[in-house]
Amino acid sequence: MQTLLSLGQWLESTSFGTFVRNTLWGYPYVQLIHFTGLSLWVGTIAAVDLRLMGLAGRRHSAAELADQLLPWTWTGLGIAVLGGILLFSGIATSYVQNAAFQVKFPLVLLGIAYHVVIQRKVGKWGRSLVTPPVAKLAGFTELALWFGIVTAAVYIPNY
Repeated sequence: MQTLLSLGQWLESTSFGTFVRNTLWGYPYVQLIHFTGLSLWVGTIAAVDLRLMGLAGRRHSAAELADQLLPWTWTGLGIAVLGGILLFSGIATSYVQNAAFQVKFPLVLLGIAYHVVIQRKVGKWGRSLVTPPVAKLAGFTELALWFGIVTAAVYIPNY
């Protein structure tokens, strides 16, 4: 924990941390960047997961949809990570000690890793218009995981 606090103190002392923390519009603009990236990331993931579950986009296979959304998905993650690092740099020592953040951060890492697995499997599962039950379960699991991450993020200001 001490190492994370030291890292947090260093991040807060950077010019980015100072900007985000001390300017009137720094935090809201960085938050906008973060939320834009999250919308792309989670939105494209949700579209593929809903297709895997057979609840949306039935005109295309899940593999076709995933291929079409792939650049948008990973662009969204890049934007979200950039915004997240900048947000974190503003009040890193508070985040490190925040119970909701301590739940969210490992879940985000798990969610990214799980998505990589799903992304690799969707080509095999989603070739036809009918997806196998394991793909439906995987899509539901991923949606539930991201719902949990968003829920933890919403609770961060309360701790």
